[in-house]
Amino acid sequence: QVQLVESGGGLVQPGGSLRLSCAASGFYFHNYYMSWVRQAAGKGLEWVSDISSGGGITDYADSVKDRFTISRDNAKNTLYLQMNNLKPEDTALYYCVKGFKGNGIRGQGTQVTVSS
Repeated sequence: QVQLVESGGGLVQPGGSLRLSCAASGFYFHNYYMSWVRQAAGKGLEWVSDISSGGGITDYADSVKDRFTISRDNAKNTLYLQMNNLKPEDTALYYCVKGFKGNGIRGQGTQVTVSS
């Protein structure tokens, strides 16, 4: 069955960086668009970014553009999200999603907290 396991979250100060990873298994990873979505406490899911199956096409929400970078390593079945210049409003539970624009099966999430 599909498994998506996120890691790399934590507590970081404003302006800091984190790199999230998502280890995928149970499906042909290299055939699928993959996404990141996030959910802040008390709010709905927000699409963050997605990447095409080969990695050549990426897209970002305006709120993270120029600060976050999505990438993937199809040889390792792993999705990444490099997050730079983090802001308190980036605080959320971040999920890896098998699918386009955050539509599909997601993992259990990893918490990112941006606070001084």
